[in-house]
Amino acid sequence: MIILITGASHTGKTLLAQKLLEIYHIPYLSLDHLKMGLIRSGKTDLTPYDDEELTGYLWGIVKEMIKTAIENQQNLIVEGCYIPFDWQQSFDAAYRKEIRYVCLVMSEAYIRSYFDEIIRHENAIEKRLPDPEITEKMLIRENLDVQRRCRRSGLDYILIDQAYDIDAIAGMI
Repeated sequence: MIILITGASHTGKTLLAQKLLEIYHIPYLSLDHLKMGLIRSGKTDLTPYDDEELTGYLWGIVKEMIKTAIENQQNLIVEGCYIPFDWQQSFDAAYRKEIRYVCLVMSEAYIRSYFDEIIRHENAIEKRLPDPEITEKMLIRENLDVQRRCRRSGLDYILIDQAYDIDAIAGMI
């Protein structure tokens, strides 16, 4: 089984991947790690801020990794914001039946109520430096955009609207 986990920034994609790894012992691939490896190695001239271009660039590699994992009957979790909303077009029906798609979206009310807590947990798994450019308004805008794009693409999403319960979310997968 392949599990794709995506969503806006700070929605807990890596936290969910880590939780699923602990429950199911399925390894996960962080698209942020792949991105930085390719950038730091000089394999691309893209920068960490070229989100739209990175999605196409990374997906071209990741979709083939997913196919290989399925063909080898291996389980894999892929997490990151670089999974395109038309991801299904990359696979025929036989591959798609082996893939679970999970998109995390925080509601505007949740972000407004828990913004400080969201920021406090931004490095719960990865011990990265805080991003001083993250604002409540930016998170609201990004989450609304992801929610709209899921709806337009006919994709389901998990709406985080009240308490953030990672165990409950993991139980939905």
